[in-house]
Amino acid sequence: MKNIQNKWIRAAIPALLLHCSIGTVYCWSIFSQEIADYIGFSKSATEWAFSFAIFFLGMSAAFLGNVVEKDIHRSSLIAAICFAAGMAGTGFFIWYGGKQFAASGYTKGSVLALIGIYICYGFIMGIGLGTGYLSPVKTLMLWFQDRKGLATGLAVAGFGAAKAIASPIMQALQKSLGTWQMFLILAAVYFVMMFVGHLLLAKPADWHEPASQEKGARAIDVIKTKPVVFIGIWLMFYINITCGLALISQEKMIIKCIGLAGMAGVLSSITAVFNAGGRLGFSAWADTMKDRNTVYKIMLILSIVATGLVIVTRGIADMGQSTLLLILVLVLLFVVNAGYGGGFSNVPTLLSDHYGMQNISAIHGITLSAWAIAGLTGNQLASFIVGHVGSKVDVSDGHGGFTKVNPVGYQTVLYVTIVLYVVALLCSFFLVGGKKKSKS
Repeated sequence: MKNIQNKWIRAAIPALLLHCSIGTVYCWSIFSQEIADYIGFSKSATEWAFSFAIFFLGMSAAFLGNVVEKDIHRSSLIAAICFAAGMAGTGFFIWYGGKQFAASGYTKGSVLALIGIYICYGFIMGIGLGTGYLSPVKTLMLWFQDRKGLATGLAVAGFGAAKAIASPIMQALQKSLGTWQMFLILAAVYFVMMFVGHLLLAKPADWHEPASQEKGARAIDVIKTKPVVFIGIWLMFYINITCGLALISQEKMIIKCIGLAGMAGVLSSITAVFNAGGRLGFSAWADTMKDRNTVYKIMLILSIVATGLVIVTRGIADMGQSTLLLILVLVLLFVVNAGYGGGFSNVPTLLSDHYGMQNISAIHGITLSAWAIAGLTGNQLASFIVGHVGSKVDVSDGHGGFTKVNPVGYQTVLYVTIVLYVVALLCSFFLVGGKKKSKS
């Protein structure tokens, strides 16, 4: 009984506390327009704060993976401090930018505020995101040796579910107090949550790091034993994130485009549930497979089929003019969200099956560099296509007014993502291949 309690108290609960906190980075769309209006900048200018956050998440994971490997207590404390400090700093610069904008009325009078938001939300929070994301993963796999996928899926699902949990809270705080006040309050709340997670997190008492690691073996040396496999996993992971972000970034506008503007909030919450469910469901399912790469093949094939059906039926371009088209578009959003989430939760266990547990945090961190690059390319790819293909039309915003959407632009995004999904599937078959689980 004591061992079972330790699994949850020392691994699962602290992992959820960490991931449910840092996962709120995906709530950016809730307050991005309000920040832009408050400090006097365009939404496109402020959007870079989110892109920088994802970029530095991946890069800090890649460069600080060895720190996580050697000392999860140090890395989880770094995560708590940086994430909370980044949120508090973002709140301060929103306040400062609003004050300057109100005083001058000049759109670019608060450049310092915009740069401050980039640094705080992007760079400082990004370091907290990367170290916080990595810190509990290896610990979970060590405690749950027989169900590694279920364990990591549970934590990573917390990262995905954070948006659904925090969104209504953030909206209520924004409405009652204001945006910068919300950031300061949540900075304190999330620091407490993450600090408790930091205190609880611990590896099993009987686990001893391999001697080679104690002597300073580098993760890159382990990767070199199977370089083609790592390249395949990295590319597959990168493409899945890029395609997911390309569609998810346009999700609300696609929902409005097909005439469901009044249900946009509810449907966004449902897609968030699929995102979290994919993280837990696909990783738990992979535990029952001889080769975890099989689950990637399934996720990618489902994404290709769902995308292909909407392309063939022109479900978005024809603005969901029938019930069947509406269903197909919604299925596409659900499938892509589930596959996007599942891609994250299965990476650490897939890596451990090929490279063993030695230096797995560092190897996982290097792999997360794919997330960093995808964070810059996914959203921007979709924005570029929508901005240069098709034209905008007016549709109901669900509140008695109108909003502009670009159905042809959103449909065109699918032509690019389906090609990329096929490339990822080829990587899964021919670069990663079918491998039996490692005994290490």
